[in-house]
Amino acid sequence: MLEIKDLTVQTTDIGKVILNDFSLSIQEGEIHAIMGPNGTGKSTLSKVLLRHPAYQVTSGSMQWNGTDLLSLTTDEVARLGIFLCMQDPVVIEGVTTSDFLREALYEKTKERVDLYSFIKEIETATKQLSFKEEVIHQSVNQGLSGGEKKKSEILQMLLLKPQLILLDELDSGLDVDSLKEVCAVLNTYLKENPKTSVLMITHYSRILEYLHPDFVHKMVDGKIVATGDFQLAHQIEMEGYQVNEQALGVPYE
Repeated sequence: MLEIKDLTVQTTDIGKVILNDFSLSIQEGEIHAIMGPNGTGKSTLSKVLLRHPAYQVTSGSMQWNGTDLLSLTTDEVARLGIFLCMQDPVVIEGVTTSDFLREALYEKTKERVDLYSFIKEIETATKQLSFKEEVIHQSVNQGLSGGEKKKSEILQMLLLKPQLILLDELDSGLDVDSLKEVCAVLNTYLKENPKTSVLMITHYSRILEYLHPDFVHKMVDGKIVATGDFQLAHQIEMEGYQVNEQALGVPYE
């Protein structure tokens, strides 16, 4: 589904290189996790995939089912079925979550959403997340805690039904109970949509205990340096990012 090859990315303001010869391949239905220290480019990767203007790709390629992502704008990438659950979701004043989602669904399908079906679907999703239903009638993310903002992102995901879900530090801001709850909802969604793939970005292995990855990648200095299974994540958690790459993972090519 997603094929990234030899990607080098720098900031558009001062030309600082963030991703350096980065490569990653994600197939249909796979769950991948990227772990790495602060400043290594994990969140930058998610933003580059969604074509954030703060970053310039200087070399390499990104393809989604054969489509060149580098030639697309953010809205075009989203319409392909790529969804980003942001590390720090923004507040959109004056636009209710309900209106936001109805418009997003229209932009995706170009068909007006049946109001009754939409209401039933959003009611089901809020109950799954133990989310206060009145939140959907408020401005997007306004007045919400960090954890509630993350639930709002997952609510959007449930209604938009993406094919690739990017989770940028989903566990940040969620307490243990909320994390379990959100991951249970995600696992149910993935079971019902087995062709959907996930790319998780995280510092800690705790979330990987609930969303079981097929592959764990260690990222250092803007590139993946080793790949393994959950045991690699556990060893990183215990020993830090200076762990011997060859111990449990293999060099990623």
